[in-house]
Amino acid sequence: MPLVLVTGGTGHLGRDIVARLVRDGHRVRVFTRSPRPAMQVEWAIGDLATGEGLPAAMQGVHTVISAATDSPIARRGGVRPTDFVRSPSAVDVQGTEQLIAACRDASVQHLLHVSIVGLEEAMLPYARVKLAGEKLVRDSSLPWSVVRATPFYYLLEKMLAGVAWLPVWPLPKTQFNPVDTADVADYLVRCAFDGVRGVRADIGGPDTLSCVEFARQYQASQHLHCTIVPMSDRLGRRMGFIGSDGVRGTLSWRDWLGRRELGMRAAA
Repeated sequence: MPLVLVTGGTGHLGRDIVARLVRDGHRVRVFTRSPRPAMQVEWAIGDLATGEGLPAAMQGVHTVISAATDSPIARRGGVRPTDFVRSPSAVDVQGTEQLIAACRDASVQHLLHVSIVGLEEAMLPYARVKLAGEKLVRDSSLPWSVVRATPFYYLLEKMLAGVAWLPVWPLPKTQFNPVDTADVADYLVRCAFDGVRGVRADIGGPDTLSCVEFARQYQASQHLHCTIVPMSDRLGRRMGFIGSDGVRGTLSWRDWLGRRELGMRAAA
């Protein structure tokens, strides 16, 4: 099996990507600042934001899956006023630029870049940063692919959990189809090795519902009875709640919530 390097391999999506690569018998190297010994992979220690460690990490690599990103909103699970003003670009832009150069120097045969559906419509600075990084990949001379995904379930859950204490939830009535990271990882691994290059079909979840309906299902799973006030559809799209008509995942939001609840009970 050719050697696969994964950036962002210790994140939510990255862990699922690595698990599927290992399951399928691929040789996997994870480029990270902080290794997780429990994962049965090779570790390449470095920092994508500075480029430190990239040349050594690229040695012998055939395919790179770039899943690294730096989203303050995702880290904290909510939006702050500063998120409408700026978003860090060291990983998603400068880091992508350095990754492309390292891939070129190492004669990497395929760079698969993970991106987000609807970046052109979203107004947040993070979307502009992600779009700039994606453009660097598209404009490069490498053999590349780009896969865009809709928002992840775990991010939607963090957002809703962050407003759970409020008696009234103002939420956009925008329709979209968020997706499980495991479904995205399955699709990415297929795209990495099927020989096709360029812009691939987007991937989203199986159910297209309004943000209001997703919130109602979340409330039911948590036994909450908060009032939901529907907000502008346009506002939701500008915030990044944008659906996909491409490839569909298989795990529904309702089932994902059920699995999460079972997992929390088992852990307790």
